[in-house]
Amino acid sequence: MKNPLDQDAFYANLKVKLEETTTWPTSYLYKFIIKTDASKVKTLEAIFDNTGAVIKTTPSKKGNYISISIHVEMLSPDAVIDKYLEVSRTVEGVISL
Repeated sequence: MKNPLDQDAFYANLKVKLEETTTWPTSYLYKFIIKTDASKVKTLEAIFDNTGAVIKTTPSKKGNYISISIHVEMLSPDAVIDKYLEVSRTVEGVISL
């Protein structure tokens, strides 16, 4: 999302959906895809360090990309969105699913 207004609208919509469909705190599943790069994987994992997150990485068939699934207990929709924003600011080229 290159346009900040699109990003703001996306996260505002996500917050509403999370508030309507989820009881907090909850176990939340983040999914990301990045080009295969050990330093990017470590950077992404460090964002969730000391949160009790369970992190699973799966390389793509050709090994060009890595899928990263992160299960972590989150306290609120704002906390979920804060992590998405931190990841997008910190890990270049990350795709959030």
